[in-house]
Amino acid sequence: MATLERTAEAKRLAATLAGGTAVLLWALLALFTTWASGIPPFQLVSLCFTVAALIGFGVIARKGRAGWQSLRQPAGAWALGSFGLFGYHFFYFMALGNAPAVEASLIAYLWPLLIVVFSALLPGERLRWFHLAGALLGLAGAGLLVTKGQGLAFDTRYGLGYLAAVACALTWSIYSVANRRFGSVPTDTVAGFCAAAALLGFISHALFETWVMPTATQWGAILLLGLGPVGAAFFVWDYGTKHGHIQALGALAYGAPLLSTLLLIAFGQAEATWSVALACGLIVGGALLASLELLRWR
Repeated sequence: MATLERTAEAKRLAATLAGGTAVLLWALLALFTTWASGIPPFQLVSLCFTVAALIGFGVIARKGRAGWQSLRQPAGAWALGSFGLFGYHFFYFMALGNAPAVEASLIAYLWPLLIVVFSALLPGERLRWFHLAGALLGLAGAGLLVTKGQGLAFDTRYGLGYLAAVACALTWSIYSVANRRFGSVPTDTVAGFCAAAALLGFISHALFETWVMPTATQWGAILLLGLGPVGAAFFVWDYGTKHGHIQALGALAYGAPLLSTLLLIAFGQAEATWSVALACGLIVGGALLASLELLRWR
């Protein structure tokens, strides 16, 4: 019995580490997006999801008929996956378009904390004090990164944008936690979710934006985004949230804005400041605290 438990825990740890690689990939999002600067947001996200879908379908095709069978899933799984991927981006762009970026971004970054809180609703999961404390430390660190230590100034005139940011945080946290319900749905199916998100993105682009023909540099950035932050990241996140330690993943997610900031500093597009150093300590400390169960495991 003990051997079976250790094997199950080892698999869960592996799934957590796999899901954690999504955080590393999302850290590249800001850098790659700067290289695609000038492309309207919905056009950009739809093109990136198209790249991700095509690559995913290529992997499925190599598996033959059995691979294509993975797309035959319940309507609930399709609805959750498609609207989870697209809905997050839709509400995020709506928030940035109707509220100051600093406040909107910080509200949107409530999703890792909400993942930790909502995880208590999952069968077999327990919300412990160190899970919540770790996520709160991460939120504090993310707040420092977003505000640069300058504080916040919420204004009721931007209520629509703030509400959209809340919807953004709720969309991704609910998707990530509810994804556990569809643990039997293979990760290959995410290719179909990316295709659906790309279609919804193109529809939104047609309604709200004007097409901009990408340059060679922008096409390169789109390819990199579709391969990583808006591609592979969603596949490994899917696997991690279905089979890993959901609370640890929630806290680890705050590493994305930190690593993103460090990359921007390394490429000369941001400055190293005291707030970045303090945020680093808060986020790393919070991730370690929330992962206490993993660190104790032998």
